[in-house]
Amino acid sequence: MKLLIISGTSGAGKSVVLHALEDIGGYCIDNLPMALLPAFAKEMIDAPHRHYEMIAVGLDARNLNNDFATFPTILQQLKKSGLTCEVIFIDATDDILIKRFSETRRRHPLTDNEVPLEEAILQERMLLKPIAGEADIQLDSSRTNIHQLRELIQKTVGERHDTEMSVLFQSFGFKHGIPLEADFIFDVRCLPNPHWEPRLRPLSGRDPEVAHFLENHFEVNRMLEHISGFLEQWLPQFAADNRSYLTVAIGCTGGQHRSVFLVERLSQLFRKKGIAILTRHRELS
Repeated sequence: MKLLIISGTSGAGKSVVLHALEDIGGYCIDNLPMALLPAFAKEMIDAPHRHYEMIAVGLDARNLNNDFATFPTILQQLKKSGLTCEVIFIDATDDILIKRFSETRRRHPLTDNEVPLEEAILQERMLLKPIAGEADIQLDSSRTNIHQLRELIQKTVGERHDTEMSVLFQSFGFKHGIPLEADFIFDVRCLPNPHWEPRLRPLSGRDPEVAHFLENHFEVNRMLEHISGFLEQWLPQFAADNRSYLTVAIGCTGGQHRSVFLVERLSQLFRKKGIAILTRHRELS
């Protein structure tokens, strides 16, 4: 049985993640008091009526015991008991969180008459820092809608075997912001840009015409060779260190042509090596 601990800032999408995990057969419970985690896990393991392969528990700022400094100790206790545990932390930028609360008219759990929303978000991040520091995977939902977040978490968790590391190759545009969850970021803005070819401008890096344009440039092939060589060298080291997830982000100016092309090529290359690969094009979504 695997225990997934889901946490993150209010408004970032923790409830969406829990619902997505429930849809793929997980037993999910939201806002369990943190101190009850070990007892709850034991109860689920020993439950005679049904054995769940996956249990997901949500922890956030509403927790009855907000002393999250004890979380690393509790997590170690769970792992020492032989339980497979993974922590997923969901976050978004301040402006996106403020916008979401304004649109839904929800109240942030830490706001009151003396604490404005901006300050509550900052306080919450500090409160949850011990959990974020233990996260196996961090997701930035700033530019992800509900459906995309559901699909991403279901693919990441549902399609991965316990014994292998999952690698997400993600394209993005620097002008839209750097993805917060990335473990590696490669900047490919120095490469020839199909944007300046009028016939290629409306297309993406997944289209054959754009791929042909880029493949005919030495710099593009050299960049692909260098990035793939680096990852071939170091991915086994991360897997040996018991990493469950790794995110590799490739960025160009707009996230439409060069980064998309390289992510597609890298995904094909490493998928052939038997690695569990996920692909996401943030700006195309």
